[in-house]
Amino acid sequence: MSKKASDLFVEALENEGVEYIFGVPGEENLDLLESLRKSSIKLIITRHEQGAGFMAATYGRFTGKPGVCLSTLGPGATNLVTPAAYAQLGAMPMLMITGQKPIKTSKQGRFQIIDVVDMFQSLTKFTKQIISGNNIPSLVRESFRLAIEERPGAVHLELPEDIAAEDTDAHLFDVDTHWRSVPDQRSIEKAVNMLSEAKMPLILVGAGANRNRTSEALRKFIDETKIPFFNTQMGKGVVDDAHELCLGTAALSSDDYIHYAIDKADLIINVGHDVIEKPPFFMEHGGKKVIHVNFFSAEIDEVYFPDLNVVGDIASSILAINESISPQSHWDFSFYHRVKEEVETHITKYFDDTRFPLLPQRLVNEVRKAMPSDGIVALDNGIYKIWFARNYKAHQINTLLLDNALATMGAGLPSGMAAKLINPDKKVVVVCGDGGFMMNSQELETAVRMNLNMVVIILNDNAYGMIKWKQEGMGFDNFGLDYNNPDFIKYAESYGANGYRIDSCQDFTETLEKCLASTKGVHLIDCPVDYSLNHEILNVRIKEKAKELMP
Repeated sequence: MSKKASDLFVEALENEGVEYIFGVPGEENLDLLESLRKSSIKLIITRHEQGAGFMAATYGRFTGKPGVCLSTLGPGATNLVTPAAYAQLGAMPMLMITGQKPIKTSKQGRFQIIDVVDMFQSLTKFTKQIISGNNIPSLVRESFRLAIEERPGAVHLELPEDIAAEDTDAHLFDVDTHWRSVPDQRSIEKAVNMLSEAKMPLILVGAGANRNRTSEALRKFIDETKIPFFNTQMGKGVVDDAHELCLGTAALSSDDYIHYAIDKADLIINVGHDVIEKPPFFMEHGGKKVIHVNFFSAEIDEVYFPDLNVVGDIASSILAINESISPQSHWDFSFYHRVKEEVETHITKYFDDTRFPLLPQRLVNEVRKAMPSDGIVALDNGIYKIWFARNYKAHQINTLLLDNALATMGAGLPSGMAAKLINPDKKVVVVCGDGGFMMNSQELETAVRMNLNMVVIILNDNAYGMIKWKQEGMGFDNFGLDYNNPDFIKYAESYGANGYRIDSCQDFTETLEKCLASTKGVHLIDCPVDYSLNHEILNVRIKEKAKELMP
């Protein structure tokens, strides 16, 4: 029997297991909207398409299934450009659905029409206009397949108004199980030989290792081989940061303590390296050897050219290597242990500092103390991200949502909202700078309407703090980066949220504990922050102290 194409489209989404669609519908989406009304899928309306896209991408990050977002044509679609890049660079599976004017008979000329499919070409793995209802089953199935397939990312389908309204007799495709390939045994044997011959091997945990099976395999490998490890910013929590063999996070580009450990290593097992992140080390000809362990082979350039590619399912690769290697008597990790001691001393120095406004180090410590091990902290982007990357110990996978790929401002609040939606029983704290918060602050209304119970901390310095730090580090005068903020307490209350203004370190500690103990409502904390030590510590002191490690 034939059916309306928009009904078939929604059935195809249900067939793929879609639970939510986040979006801002327009008139070109009305047939699809009516089909959604009759479906099992829950539509969550946001106040801006960016919020919808960021929520969909975060859904994909947590579940491994594509999150779905919806917009109209033209300006609605262009507002999804940043979320598309966010998902694509961050390896988060996401499907964007956009509307379009009728493509067979249109009487509105070029009103609101741009080539959306072409616009998304460089930002997605797949983008296509649906020109017939009969194409819906195959295009939806292909979109989901590509979004999930390693490396995951964004895909896009454009559903024109007249196609959505037409009848079709097409049938859905079965959703097949996706199996990842296993590594070649020869590459496993060579990796074991390289490890056996090394004197100071070191493990790097990158963004691509942020998968549940990989996390378990890596923990086993590290526990049994006793090889120390460090992580990139997006690799935090894959293995517990509090692990005795964790040297910390490569949060700075160079001259941090961890870089001296990297310099001393003669072999790095690079697990899940993703070129999207800033490289934590540069290879040199005749220097240390590198084993690249990933779902795909390395992209070669002048600073990264691994000696060995172990290609296939990362968890399977790590387990296979672990089965054939045991701790070697000639391995020497004494220097790494010294690095770890220095890192621990350094990052805890200002944990109990009482000055107000709060130092970011104190704030990070208070958040870590207040949050349970499975609590989720969603960061926006700003200078505080470096402090959280270096100082916050993530105990579990996806408990510190940190974007070191696109690194866009404005994603923190929607990301935290999606995290809470998916994990209703876990504590969720969003940390935003005042600049990043204001870029999508309207989503507070969405959070309140969704009855989410979560905490939003605004680090208030009335400036774009990250760029001020860079400006000072380059020796320039302070210029062009300061602004004024609204009354965040009244702003929160106008949406139906709860607002709290902090006036001391103790007040922050008590307020955060109170908000986390609450079982109802969105709680916004306006916390003044003192970034005056950023340049001295991150650009000067760390370099000086870290150099003392070298003989």
